[in-house]
Amino acid sequence: MVEKAGDAVACMIAAGIIPAGLEMMDSLATRAAEDFVHAGYPVEAAAVLLCESDGMPEVVEDELARMKTILEENGATEIRVARDEAERLRFWAGRKAAFPAVGRLAPDYYCIDGTIPRRRLGEVLRQIADWSLEYGLEVANVFHAGDGNLHPLILYDAGVPGEFHKTEELAGRILELCVEVGGTITGEHG
Repeated sequence: MVEKAGDAVACMIAAGIIPAGLEMMDSLATRAAEDFVHAGYPVEAAAVLLCESDGMPEVVEDELARMKTILEENGATEIRVARDEAERLRFWAGRKAAFPAVGRLAPDYYCIDGTIPRRRLGEVLRQIADWSLEYGLEVANVFHAGDGNLHPLILYDAGVPGEFHKTEELAGRILELCVEVGGTITGEHG
């Protein structure tokens, strides 16, 4: 369940772990990115969290161990640590290509830029998934989990009568939810 990955992020932050990078992709975004750049992602996973630590080797080792414990406690099915720089770059290549990869799934997508408190990630992701089903529109979540900056990508076809209107309505509900949980409707793109 994608919300467990969101909960893991909240637990990391609550434990005082501030990774150098903490990004998340749900299953739809993960599959799209994997098909596009072959980053080596587990396509059967509900979500992929990319966590990067930096600093002195002993600090990094401790932080990675603490992150691993939190991820396991939150139901992670697989944890991979890059063995070398080439593998690290391959993992990040999928995230960097996620938007264009998702763009290949539908004729159009609508990107949102809401930011929420990280402790609310799990519940917000669950609500987005519920609304996705209600509206009959797929939503790929690719975002900066470390700062709670969401980027739901609502997939639609503007050539289908009424679908753009339905997409805007869903986007509005997601942004209203961001505000309801203590966030804002824009995080980094104004």
